[in-house]
Amino acid sequence: MKTRIESIDVVRGIAMVLMALDHVRDFFHIGAFTEDALNLSTTTPQLFATRWVTHLCAPIFVFLSGVSIYLQGKRKTPKELGIFLLKRGAWLVLAEWTIIALGWTLNPYFNIFPFQVIWAIGISMVVMGIMLLIKTPYQLILGIGIVIVAGHNLLDIPESAPGFQAGFWWDLFHHGSFAPYEIAPNRFLLLLYAFPVWTGVMLLGYSAGKLFTEPYTPATRKTMLLRTGLGVLAFFFLLRLSNAYGDPVDWAFQKNWLYTFMSFINVDKYPASLLYLCITLGIGILLLAFIEPVRNRFTTTMSIFGRTALFYYILHIYLIRILSAVYFFSNGHTLEEAAVLGRQLPFLFVAPGEGFPLWGVYATWIAVVLALYPCCKWYDNYKRNHPEKAWLSYL
Repeated sequence: MKTRIESIDVVRGIAMVLMALDHVRDFFHIGAFTEDALNLSTTTPQLFATRWVTHLCAPIFVFLSGVSIYLQGKRKTPKELGIFLLKRGAWLVLAEWTIIALGWTLNPYFNIFPFQVIWAIGISMVVMGIMLLIKTPYQLILGIGIVIVAGHNLLDIPESAPGFQAGFWWDLFHHGSFAPYEIAPNRFLLLLYAFPVWTGVMLLGYSAGKLFTEPYTPATRKTMLLRTGLGVLAFFFLLRLSNAYGDPVDWAFQKNWLYTFMSFINVDKYPASLLYLCITLGIGILLLAFIEPVRNRFTTTMSIFGRTALFYYILHIYLIRILSAVYFFSNGHTLEEAAVLGRQLPFLFVAPGEGFPLWGVYATWIAVVLALYPCCKWYDNYKRNHPEKAWLSYL
């Protein structure tokens, strides 16, 4: 029996826990709906760092999804894996527009259909499933991944032209960035994640999966991951320094060295720029290199979150939003006020300008993670003890 490489689950778990910090900040920080945490003219270093560190989550998770797909390919035929990815990808897209949409909005009328990270992962799995079914060579998968991730910012050039207006297909394939499209009276698609760049990240993760197979010893794998991670970060530094390509917003000198550093690393997530992916994946690859030999209570806990990622993702949304609704009503608001505010925001039971200072966000985040741990531990044990239940592989 092959030994599972726990570092993949540990790093995925770290990404999931950090993700909860961002979502708690979204609904509990006093300035979440009135200011941008990355706006250097209004933010603080503490708030900026709180938001920026969560940039790591989506790229690491999507990259590791690709790694996991490669490892599944060692247990399944290309046809079996391709069909599984088609079904799981379609399920994730459906879940995004139903279970997850309800969790985010708390709106049972489903006025908003979000295209967020689960949608991007789902449609990327569908693409990967098709590629495996037509037996796309490994080298071609790697090449396509590199071309997409490295080249998609070329589309920033026509987008920056005076008078350019993005339409639905442009937003779907490149820009996204919270663009709403009305598909029926009071029914909107909300495009947050343009998917091709995330498909590219998944393809790169799939290609990196080879490093986690038997021909590579832990020592060799660590060396290659270190070189790759440091190389990607060096590439980020040089390209970002040039302000020539890779992100639509240039960095600039600020009032002091700290804010200049913040400007330098303040790269675009919507859509995910090349430089955004370089710095986040570079850090993620280094985490994979350093964490593999570590065994302690922290890594054990993170691995549980990593092995129950989708289960955790759904639960954390509902827990955060239910808590935010409790906070909304505890401040004296009514259902009528919720309905009025819901016409301004896609989320019910949120009042802009109300919330906690940053310490309250961190306290709530810790409470949410601690509350979810026993649920995830139970589900992890349930999955381990019921390998015959095929439906568990979809959650």
